[in-house]
Amino acid sequence: MASLLAQMGLPILCGIAWGIIKPGGLDAELARRVLTTVVFNLLLPALILAVLWRSNIGLEALKISLFGISMIVLGMAIMWLVSRFWRIQPPVLGAALLATAFPNVTYLGLPVLEQAFGPWTRSLVIQIDLFASMPMVLIMGAAIGLHYGGEAAQQRHAILRSLLTNPPLLAAILAVLLNLNGIALPPWLGAMLEKLSAAVIPLMLIALGMGLNWHSLNWRNVPLSTLVVIFRLALVPFFGSILGQRLGFSGTKLAALVMEAGMPSMMLGVVFCDRYRLDTAFYSMTVVLSTVAGMFSLALWQELLS
Repeated sequence: MASLLAQMGLPILCGIAWGIIKPGGLDAELARRVLTTVVFNLLLPALILAVLWRSNIGLEALKISLFGISMIVLGMAIMWLVSRFWRIQPPVLGAALLATAFPNVTYLGLPVLEQAFGPWTRSLVIQIDLFASMPMVLIMGAAIGLHYGGEAAQQRHAILRSLLTNPPLLAAILAVLLNLNGIALPPWLGAMLEKLSAAVIPLMLIALGMGLNWHSLNWRNVPLSTLVVIFRLALVPFFGSILGQRLGFSGTKLAALVMEAGMPSMMLGVVFCDRYRLDTAFYSMTVVLSTVAGMFSLALWQELLS
């Protein structure tokens, strides 16, 4: 447990330290945007090509996708039920739905699971992200923003555009087509993709630390934010362990799926909150609290499931 916490925490602390020290006068937010842009548009597609091109894609991939979609829908359903009994302002409710439903599948899930269980988890994380989380984020995340926020309805056409111009998703489609058609990955290309892929995990964790907004902490938001964190880190993965067993998973694969279901809230939700005028301060606070608590809850889930 201590080893996992250290391996997750040290790169994140480096990102936090960057925001305090500002080497070369470079602001942490600007540096984070540069890092995430490079990862999202170049390094992550390279990792996806390297993994999915050589993966065994079959019935299990459908089960993994079903698991990921079910956990997202469950998170939405739980928060929606709470809103039936707790009067929550629409912009706050929209942010709470995003924070409860969508875990940090890739930017935290990929490094955590690889450190906890090994490189084989890359394929599992990528399949959950690209065939469950990412389409649901781009479609349902935008729908939540349009319904609870103040953005104009003309933004609806942006959902399809986001899907069609998404480098990781396009890389996944290409990799699956090459895989299913039996086209072998050339050794020279595989070596190059592996070199690019090696930078993904450390840069993701450093960018995560850079993106934690400590100024968003507000006592007024503590009760609802704490409830969201409990749902995200405890209740959703608990039901995930039941569903995973029903789908036939066991051992370390079940543990990896449950830990994915129990990841902290995704940081990308801040972008949705800004774009659709949801409560960004509430969402940012929830990300900070869930990430800090997640350092310990994920290690605990690993211990329980192992």
